Amino acid sequence: MNDHAMDAPYRPAALDKGVQGLIGKGIDRYEGPLKVSGTAPYAVEGAPEGTLYAHIVGAAIGAGKVLSIDTKAAEAMPGVVRVIVEHPDFPSSGGSSREPMSDWTDAIDHFGQPIALIVAESLEIARDAALAVAVTYETREGRFDPAEQTPIVDHKIGFLPNIVIGDVDAAIEAADVRFDQSYTTPPHFPAALEPHATTAWWEGDDLVVRASLQVLNGARETIANQLGLDPARVRILAPYVGGGFGGKTGVGPETILAAVAAREIGRPVKIALPRRQTSALVHHRGDTVQRIRIGCDAEGHIAAFAHDSVTSQKPDKGFLEPVHFGTIPLYAGKHRRFTTALTIVDLPSSGAVRAPGEAVGTFAVECAMDELAEQLGLDPIELRRRNEPESDPTSGKPFSTRLMLQCYEEGARRFGWDQRNPVPGQNREGEWLIGHGMAAALRGNFTVNSEARVTLTAEGRAVIETDMTDIGTGTYTVLAQVAGEMLGLPVAAIDVRLGDSDLPVSAGSGGSFGAGSSGSAVALACEDILAELARRMNAAPEELTLKDSVVSAGGRSSPIAELVRGKPIAAHGKTGPGQVSRRTSQASHGAQFAEVAVNAVTGEIRVRRLIGVFDVGRVLNEKTARNQMVGGMIWGIGYALSEEAVVDTRTGQFVNPDFGEYHVAVHADAPAVECHFIEQVDDQANPVGAKAVGELGISGAGAAVANAVYNATGARVRDFPITLDKLLPGLPPV
Repeated sequence: MNDHAMDAPYRPAALDKGVQGLIGKGIDRYEGPLKVSGTAPYAVEGAPEGTLYAHIVGAAIGAGKVLSIDTKAAEAMPGVVRVIVEHPDFPSSGGSSREPMSDWTDAIDHFGQPIALIVAESLEIARDAALAVAVTYETREGRFDPAEQTPIVDHKIGFLPNIVIGDVDAAIEAADVRFDQSYTTPPHFPAALEPHATTAWWEGDDLVVRASLQVLNGARETIANQLGLDPARVRILAPYVGGGFGGKTGVGPETILAAVAAREIGRPVKIALPRRQTSALVHHRGDTVQRIRIGCDAEGHIAAFAHDSVTSQKPDKGFLEPVHFGTIPLYAGKHRRFTTALTIVDLPSSGAVRAPGEAVGTFAVECAMDELAEQLGLDPIELRRRNEPESDPTSGKPFSTRLMLQCYEEGARRFGWDQRNPVPGQNREGEWLIGHGMAAALRGNFTVNSEARVTLTAEGRAVIETDMTDIGTGTYTVLAQVAGEMLGLPVAAIDVRLGDSDLPVSAGSGGSFGAGSSGSAVALACEDILAELARRMNAAPEELTLKDSVVSAGGRSSPIAELVRGKPIAAHGKTGPGQVSRRTSQASHGAQFAEVAVNAVTGEIRVRRLIGVFDVGRVLNEKTARNQMVGGMIWGIGYALSEEAVVDTRTGQFVNPDFGEYHVAVHADAPAVECHFIEQVDDQANPVGAKAVGELGISGAGAAVANAVYNATGARVRDFPITLDKLLPGLPPV
C-alpha cells in the first residue's frame, strides 16, 4: 500500500508531466450516457422482486407526546401488509445525523417526527393507509420561534470554538472609524433533485441497503449501531446519487425504518420521502442573526473585527452552523472576536448544508465590508486589498496558497469594475435602476482519510475501486482522468467502480474534500503500479513516459498489456491529513461580481450578470469544476433573493416545504453566469494539488447580489432574502 499522509509538500510527477493530456481538460462525464438515457440506477431503482412500499406517518404536532395510535382502519385496507408502531430499533428523531439515533419514544420534539410506518404492496396504498391512522396527542408549549429563546453563549456543541484575541471592544472604541450592523438569514433546505430514498433487503443475516447517501463508511457504522449489527454485515450501494448538498451526509430515518420493516416482514422494502415530508425528516441550515463590528483607521486599515452570531438547533444535537468559519482567515486585524451562540428550538434538526458557515457568514461579512467601504469613501476592492493578510490573521500560520488579490484583479478586469458608479441610485435605463456589487469568496480546504484500489488488468485496462460517491460532482470522470494521466491510458480504457461500501473506504462526498482526497488515493495507487512497470522496463519510474497505453523508457517502448504479462497488477493507495495540514492555513478563494437591474416602480430584481474568478489549486476537470462553481453561484442568487424556509411559530411546521413555495433560483433568475479559474497547484493540500471546489461558488455570491441591489437603489436590506416587502419602502422616488 502506498500510504502517504501529508507530512510534507508532495505532488506526483506524472500529473505535472501531463503527457496523456487529461488532467484539467473539460472532458465529458464518464457516466453521462447512463444518466441521459435513464439507465443509471438510483436508490429506488432496480429493487429485488417482491419489494414492498412504505410510508412514514409523521406527528401532527410540534411538541408533546402520543397518547394513542389506532391502526385498525389502516390494517384492514386491502394491500396493507403491516403497520409498525413500536419497535426497539425505530429512530425517534428526524434529520440526518452522524450521531447514534435514540429508540422509539412517545415524546414528540418536532413536527413530522416518525410515529408509525405503513408497509403495503404499492406506494399509493401505503400513503392512503397513513391517512387512516388515528392519533391522539397531548400537546405542550413548543419553542418554535428562535427569536423568543434566550441565546446560550457557553455551550459545547459544534466543531468550531469561539475565538477571542485581544480586546475587541476597547480597540473598536479607540478606532477612528467604527462600524456596527446586524444581518439575518433564514433556514434553508438542501433541496436535492433526487428524493431521500432507501431500498433495503436482507440476505440471511446480512443487510443490503441501496440508498441516496453521500458518505458510505459513516452511514454503515450508523446503521450497524442502530440495528445492533456488526458493520461487516451491512452493505450499502449508492452508485449514483442525485444531489445531496449536505442533506445526505448522514443516515435519515427512512433508511433505518426500511431496514427494520424488511427484517420484520421478510421482504425488501422501499421508502422514498415525499418532498413535503423531507423538511421534517432531513436537516436544514439553521437561521442566523449576525452582528458585525469593525474598528479601523481613516485609511481603512482594520484594527478590530468581531463576528458574533446566534443560530438555532434542537436539543441534544452536536452540530451547530459554523457561521464564522470563513471569516477567521479572511481579513487582517490584530483584535479578533468570532462567536456563535445557541438557541434551543423544537424544530427538525439543523445540519450541514452546502458550505456550512461560509454560505451565510459571507452575507453579513461581505455586506459589512461594502458598507464600511462606502463609509470610508473607498472602493470596496481597495478596502479588501488594504486588509489582505500575509498569513492567517487568527492562527498565524502561513497560507498554503492564496491568490485572493489576483482574483480581485482578474474579476474586476473581466467585469469592467472601473465603470461602476459608486454613488447608489444614479445609473438608470428607463424605469430600471442598474447596480454593481462584489464580494470575496472563501471555503476552507481539508484532506480526509481516503483509500482506493487500482488494478491494471491483463488486457491493459485500469479498474478503479473505492466507496467514494458521485453526487453529481463528476467523481467518476475526475478519478478516471487522474488514473489515465498517471498510467498513460485513454478514459475509454478505464473502468470506475464507486458507491459500494465493500470497496476501499474513501472520504465520501462532503465538505468539498472528495475530489482532492479520493483523487490523491487513486494517484498514490497508480504510483505503485508505475514502480512495477518501471521495474519490468528495467528503468527508474521517473524515466518512464506513458501515453496511449504504451510505456517508453531509454529509447524502448512496450504496450502496457504486454508488460502486465497476463497477470493483473493491483495497488492500494491511501492518503490523509498530516503535519503540513496542521502547519498551514488552507482554503480556496475567489471574487464574485454581480450586475442587477431593479425596477424603480415594482421593485422587481433581475440579476443580469454574475462573474466569479476562483483559486482552487489544480483544476482536475475544467468542465465539472465550472459546473460546480456555476451551480453554487446560482444558489447564491436564490439565497439573496428568494430562498426562505418559513416556520409557523404557532405549530412548529414548515409551511413551504416544496418547490411550489420554497423558491430556488431557476433558469429565468440566472444570467449567463461566468466562472474563471486562476490555477496554482497546491502541493501542501494533497498529492493531486486540488483544493475545495464544490462549496466555494455559493460563498460570496449572495452578498455580491445584495451589494449590487444597494448600489442600484440606495436601499440596504440586511434581513435576507431581499424580497419586495423589504425593498419597496427604500426605493428612491420614481
